[in-house]
Amino acid sequence: MQTSFTLSTHGQGLYEFTRDVAAWVRSGDDPRSGLLTLFIRHTSASLVIQENADPEVRTDLSAFFQRLVPPATDATMGYLKHTLEGPDDMPAHIKAALLPVSLSIPVLDGHMRLGTWQGIYLFEHRDAPKRRDVIAHLSR
Repeated sequence: MQTSFTLSTHGQGLYEFTRDVAAWVRSGDDPRSGLLTLFIRHTSASLVIQENADPEVRTDLSAFFQRLVPPATDATMGYLKHTLEGPDDMPAHIKAALLPVSLSIPVLDGHMRLGTWQGIYLFEHRDAPKRRDVIAHLSR
């Protein structure tokens, strides 16, 4: 079983879409069980499972990755060659190389087996608004 989710972003940051995925997993007459795979079809964004209770976690994660991989205009990034698409593009590719582009989540009786404080996030690494596609596949 497969579907896709399209998420609109408005710049760098984490965008939770746990409820959308949970609704799809629960849909249908037969309670679904198996392994859910989520895959993002982009090279400048990632998927992560992270705390969904305190928004400061998302703020701190974004700030950390901004410091870890600053824009190409930062003096420490002078070695970058791929800069034609803007100062945030190559750093976005580096962040996507460091973070997962797919997730695996067990599903039992129509419920994802996430922990109490876990949520599913698209981690946008570009500055400009984007439309991102995430493919969901549930294997039984």
